[in-house]
Order: sequence, then C-alpha cells, then structure tokens
Amino acid sequence: MSPLSNFLTFEYDLEYVLEYDLKKKKQFSQPKIYNAKGDLSKRWYVYFSFRDPETGKLKRQAPIYGNANSYSTKGERLEVLTMLRRSLADFLKKGYNPYAPDARPQPTPKVNTDRNTPAPTAPVATADKPKRKKKGMPVGEAFEKALSIKQHVVAKSTIVNYRNKAKQLERYLEKNVGKKVTIEEVSKKHVVGFLNEVLERSSARTRNNTRVELSSIFQTLVDNEIIPINFIQSINKLPTRPERHKTYSDARQEEIYEYLEKTDPVLLLFIQFISFNFLRPVEVCRLHIKDVDLKEKRLYVRAKNKPVKIKIIPDIMLRAIPDLSNMDPEHILFTPDGIGGEWDAIPVNRRDYFTKRFNMVVKKHFKLGKEYGLYSFRHTFITRLYKEMIKNATPFEVKSRIMLITGHSSMQALEKYLRDIDAALPEDYSSYLK
Repeated sequence: MSPLSNFLTFEYDLEYVLEYDLKKKKQFSQPKIYNAKGDLSKRWYVYFSFRDPETGKLKRQAPIYGNANSYSTKGERLEVLTMLRRSLADFLKKGYNPYAPDARPQPTPKVNTDRNTPAPTAPVATADKPKRKKKGMPVGEAFEKALSIKQHVVAKSTIVNYRNKAKQLERYLEKNVGKKVTIEEVSKKHVVGFLNEVLERSSARTRNNTRVELSSIFQTLVDNEIIPINFIQSINKLPTRPERHKTYSDARQEEIYEYLEKTDPVLLLFIQFISFNFLRPVEVCRLHIKDVDLKEKRLYVRAKNKPVKIKIIPDIMLRAIPDLSNMDPEHILFTPDGIGGEWDAIPVNRRDYFTKRFNMVVKKHFKLGKEYGLYSFRHTFITRLYKEMIKNATPFEVKSRIMLITGHSSMQALEKYLRDIDAALPEDYSSYLK
C-alpha cells in the first residue's frame, strides 16, 4: 500500500490528525470514486490526478483503496470511499504534493490519558518543521454547536434525543479519556467502546439507534468543517431481531373493549383511534383538539418531519368520540387526566406513558405476553379489514383500497406489512396433497 493510502487509512480511523503546512496551490483534480458500475467482484477505489512538475500535465496517481473492498455491499463500500474521498480532498487542499521528497507528514502523537505518566515533551520547532498548534474545541461545546444548527431542521423531540445521546457520550469520554477531551481527540475506538456499553445495558436496536443519532451530529460537525470526517458511518450496524406484535383474536379483542369500557374509558378511546383509524400509538399522542374535525369527519394526523396527513373519521369512530366543541383547540387530545388538556411532554414520552398504562390496566389483568401491545390493535383491525374486503374483490383491488385507508406510502410497503402480520393467508390446500 502506498504511503498516501496508508495516511488516508490513518485519517479514516482518526488515529492521527492532519496538520501539515504546505503551499496551497491548485494543481490537482477533484478526487472521484470508481465503483466498477456496481460490480462487487471488482475493486472499488478513489482516484485523482496531480500536475507533474516535469511535464506540467495532470497525471493520474495511484488509486486509494483503503479497506473498502473488504465490504460485501454497495452501500458499505460507497460509505467508506466517500469518507476517503473527503479526506483526500481535504489533504490536497492543505497542500499535499505527491512529488515532494517527503509526501507523508509525520502523525500527531496520541493523547496520553494516564495522569500518573508524565506528559511527553513537546517537539522543538525548527525552520523546516513548524510547531504544531493543538486544536482544542471541547466535546461539549462541539456537540452544542451541532445541535444549535440541527434544531432548525429537525423536530423538537429529535433534538431531545440527540442531546441525550450526546450527553451520554460526553460522560463516557470524561470517564475513559479525560475531562478536557476535545472533539479532535475523539476516535472511532472511543465511540465503538461507548456503543458497546449501550449494547450491554439495552439492546442491539437501541445501540443501532444511538449510532445513527451520533452519526447525524458528527456529520453536522463535518459539514461545518469542525472535524475532517464522520468515522461513525463506518461503524457496523448490528443485526436485530424485530419485535412482532401479534394480532388479537376476535374474542380477546371484545373482552378487552368490554373491560376498558368499565375501568378506563379514556384508554379505550385511545385504542379505538388505533383500531378504527389505523394510527400508530405515537400518532395518537400527537393529536390536538383542533386535529379532530367532527363536522367534516376529518382527522389531521401530524407525522414526524412530514406534512400533515388528512384521514377520514369513519362513523364507527364518530360514535365513540365525545363532544369537543367547548375545549381549547390547542390542547392535547389525550392526557393523563383525561380528554383535552395541557401536557408538557414530547410525543414519545406520551406514548411511553400510555404503553405503561395499557400494561398495568390490560396486560396485567388478562395476563398477556410481551408479544401483545397497543400496536397489536392496528394489526388486528387491518387484518380484519383485509379478510372482509377480499370476499368480494381481487387482491389488487383490496390492497389499493386499504392503501388509501392505512396511509402506506407505496403498494410495496403495504404488501410487506400484510405479509409481516399474516393478514393474507392461503385457503386450505389439503386437496393438492392427496
């Protein structure tokens, strides 16, 4: 592997920091990615040209492979090569010249985190090698800067999640690296260690979600030239076992409804929005009084970072909704104290509240397993809708009508959903086996 390729590998892992002062002169082409037209059997790489000092013409340089070809999917290879391309472009802008006698700068010494060991003596500046100036933006300051930018483009609840994950990583770094750690000193190894701790105390799904949220923060820092690359993109996503919510039998669903009608009518109405309007629990938690138009039979559903969706309110749901005309339109529809009121909590936390309430009131009483929950009502009634419609229409006609009702973005997404909940089951095929 060429010295330049080795250096970019170091840059890619953030083990060393590039601080080499050469003359800044545009003598090169912008680095590009060669992807062999998507052929994974061939080698992918980053390439660029640099002006030959003898001929004065641009000359193709040795390709940069990194470890991209060790990955088996197009997305993973492209992710690695994109970061290598960005690092190479930054390297060239800072004055790298492959024709210089010493094309590779010396790496910056690693940070010593052992307080009992004396710090190494700083190198003496010379005429040929100027003294390096240490970058020093604290991790907390860098995260706050990224969050202040992202708050203008993402939802408030998303910022809350980002800030929570950033604080967790900051505490981890203070404990394992040092209280005065800077964002430039944070490496891939540090974040992997943090994600491993998240995995140990939670699940692979939570660990993967944390990885995505931190990657978004680091990408904002890259976009604003605070750090050179977002190495979190190269951290593998762990396989997860999706939790599947089972559908209720007709008898069990009726029992739950009858029980809640006597014990918790508010929770029953919450579930009916899931059942009859096919909303997700968090979508019910986003509803305000003004979103329920009983006169026009319209429901305005606020999805995360998406335009408001308009759904009809079927007659079966209209009969269940109480009179809302005298309530404050800005109040939240469902609160811990009943219908309509103020509740200073983000939708995710509201959903968690009603999930716990359902577990205490319903699951404990009926002794239901973890495979049953609020989401199960959505599966149950979509399955029931499909089975009734299929009696008098073709599968394509049924799915076209259901797609309008459920709000799935595509026929493919709906078909996958129906398969996942086993809504479409075959008829008895015993006669074919005789």
